[in-house]
Amino acid sequence: MGGISIWQLAILVLIIVLLFGTKKLRTLGTDLGESVKGFKKAMNEEAKPADASFDKVEQKQKAQPEQEKSKEKEQA
Repeated sequence: MGGISIWQLAILVLIIVLLFGTKKLRTLGTDLGESVKGFKKAMNEEAKPADASFDKVEQKQKAQPEQEKSKEKEQA
């Protein structure tokens, strides 16, 4: 009673196809798919360099205390 039946969905799809045409809907679907692929690719490319730079920062932070300890030993 509260949901959409299969017949209502079929009629809705038929009306949309009649209004826009199959060629226009195919083009729209292709464009939408390419946009989603581009967005996912950009998100993955953005995440990788950030992780790599984070690893470098961690390594530098770990190396700094060791260098300070060695300098203190040399001074003593």
